[in-house]
Amino acid sequence: MFDWLSRHSDLLTIFTNTASIIVWLGFSQALYMEMRRRRHPRLLINSGKKKDTSALCIISNMSDEPVFIEYIIAELDTSRGVIRMDVTDYDQSYTPGDEDQGYAAGADRREPADLDPNNDHQGPLDVDDFIHIGTFDRVIRRLAREAGIEMEGHRPAGDLHFRSLTIRLIGIYGPESLPIGAERRFKLTHKYHYCALRPASADTRRLASRWQRHKVRKWIEQINASSASARLSFRRLNGEDDNARL
Repeated sequence: MFDWLSRHSDLLTIFTNTASIIVWLGFSQALYMEMRRRRHPRLLINSGKKKDTSALCIISNMSDEPVFIEYIIAELDTSRGVIRMDVTDYDQSYTPGDEDQGYAAGADRREPADLDPNNDHQGPLDVDDFIHIGTFDRVIRRLAREAGIEMEGHRPAGDLHFRSLTIRLIGIYGPESLPIGAERRFKLTHKYHYCALRPASADTRRLASRWQRHKVRKWIEQINASSASARLSFRRLNGEDDNARL
């Protein structure tokens, strides 16, 4: 036995070193994947249990560290163009009688207590925590109101059609210098008495690569350079065009 080991010591050394290298490579790969997973944020944009626009728009942080939410951008794609708006703050518009209309008329119920001007979605979102920005119907109505679109229940008046609603998030993750982003598009299908809501993708799209983060930073620069809350590439009913873009 010992004679055989002595005669094949060189071969055994090669096998031992090769096995050690394989083990260390596997261990290094596992450490790299764990580090990569921890460095990549994961924000989820989902709808509540309902399948129409009365569902809540829920934002969850499934990352390993808190994420500071800077901006929440809503983009409404219509048959006449696109409406984009910063909806980071709560919808604080209120008119007498809104609290009496309820959902039967297609309006989101708004109470005076919800109109606190200090309410804002901007801020840190803890690990495994979530927030909501109200119902999809409320977001759509806010965009429609900004563009001067008259609503009839859950749908726009006239021959205008809503195609989809995209929610975009811009935030800061950990010690990273570049912002991160996430987005998800929801298709809108108008039924007789309600508007169906269906995600266009199986998951929220992450914007976390270096190239994507530079793109997100340009979004922030455009938002900060703008004095208006909404940017329209939308043909109004009177025929005038507003071609400013977010």
